[in-house]
Amino acid sequence: MSTMTEFQELTQKGQEQFLAAIRESQQAVVDAVGAWAQTVQGIASTAPPIPGVEQLPDAQTAIDNTFDLVDKLVASQREFAHNLVTASSPATKSTASAAKPAK
Repeated sequence: MSTMTEFQELTQKGQEQFLAAIRESQQAVVDAVGAWAQTVQGIASTAPPIPGVEQLPDAQTAIDNTFDLVDKLVASQREFAHNLVTASSPATKSTASAAKPAK
């Protein structure tokens, strides 16, 4: 097995473990917030309404708008990174050529 393949497999496994840990911690937070919401439900229903709150976007819309922006930002950053690699390729090719030992 090549070093590149081993590296890719190791990277993939590490990413999967990282994402699994993130999902597990996110579920713990969701569970805790759900328990908290049930506990304070009675208190919240007696609180006076907040003026103008009905004019604000709901939480789902705010989340979707935020993540739409993040998607666009990540796509822009990916394009930027590719453009940087392309722009630097003449220098990296000449550096790699200079590093090769003479025959």
